[in-house]
Amino acid sequence: MLAVDTSVVVRFLIADDPVQHKRAVALFSSHDIWLPKTVLLETEWVLRSAFGFEPAEIEQALRKLIALPRVRCEDLGASSLALDGLAAGLDFGDALHQRSSPGADEGFATFDTRFAKRARKLWPTVKVVVP
Repeated sequence: MLAVDTSVVVRFLIADDPVQHKRAVALFSSHDIWLPKTVLLETEWVLRSAFGFEPAEIEQALRKLIALPRVRCEDLGASSLALDGLAAGLDFGDALHQRSSPGADEGFATFDTRFAKRARKLWPTVKVVVP
């Protein structure tokens, strides 16, 4: 299993650098890939901020990535739910943080009232607390 960082994932997805894209494709083709959720988080940020992707485009690209047969995504359940959140208009990072906190039996505290309202609507059984 080979872990990859954000630069490899972005080159794999974007192909903005043909040489690096070819090398990234070769890695994904010849290795079982470990995708840390922190790399998924940073990839979303890079696609949005550096490449101007829309949330729906990012969500589709990341879903295809984590569905590749040789890719193993850390905390796949939380990552998939965070992508649901992105599709529903939530900030991906906030959604990933919240969905990665299953042991927080007192809830998830945030000052981001917009996120709290949307998260409660999307996941009614989740306790999001605004202190």
